[in-house]
Amino acid sequence: MQNMGIEVLFKGINSLRLWQGLWVTIRIALISMVLSVILGFLLGMVMNIPNKIIKFICRIYLEIVRIMPQLVLLFLVYFGAAKHLGMNLSGETAAVIVFTFWGTAEMGDLVRSALISIPKHQYDSGYGLGLNKWQVYLYIILPQTIRRLLPSAVNLLTRMIKTTSLAALIGVVEVLKVGKQIIDASRYTNPTAALWVYGAVFFMYFIICFPFSRLSRVLEKKFAD
Repeated sequence: MQNMGIEVLFKGINSLRLWQGLWVTIRIALISMVLSVILGFLLGMVMNIPNKIIKFICRIYLEIVRIMPQLVLLFLVYFGAAKHLGMNLSGETAAVIVFTFWGTAEMGDLVRSALISIPKHQYDSGYGLGLNKWQVYLYIILPQTIRRLLPSAVNLLTRMIKTTSLAALIGVVEVLKVGKQIIDASRYTNPTAALWVYGAVFFMYFIICFPFSRLSRVLEKKFAD
């Protein structure tokens, strides 16, 4: 009974460590998402500027993000910054930079598409009411853009939460890294640890991502109507 009590206590402590690791995962994803939304809106508006040079630069940026795996970007920022720039970035900071770099490209392309999809007469109606360019964007175009973007933005947040698991490979102690540490520590005392630890990690990702997935579907259906 005593051994069983110790094992239960051990699992309880490890479960707490997993929740702490999950908070690191969520924190990285939320910070990256907030920055991506802000910068993505700016990028999306810039991409609609009728200038060939600007469009070319934006296209190069998008292609780099689409072609380059996030793991390679993490290694470039984390190890490259330390070696070539003399900057000693923490793993969490490097992860936020990379996921913001990736998320901004994704969000910018979504904003560009949303702006293009808004009919031209919406602009003309605003100008007809005596609004200037910025007022048209603020009161007419921006609300419609946000409405069309919400389902895709929620979807992007879900993808970002799942992709943060890559940060474990540069030393960030997020939920997957904590799970591996627990398994390594109990390899001999509890051979079945991998089963329940990764099961717990799966459950944590599920309870975080599933509501966002459902929210995205609800918003998509609501705005389609």
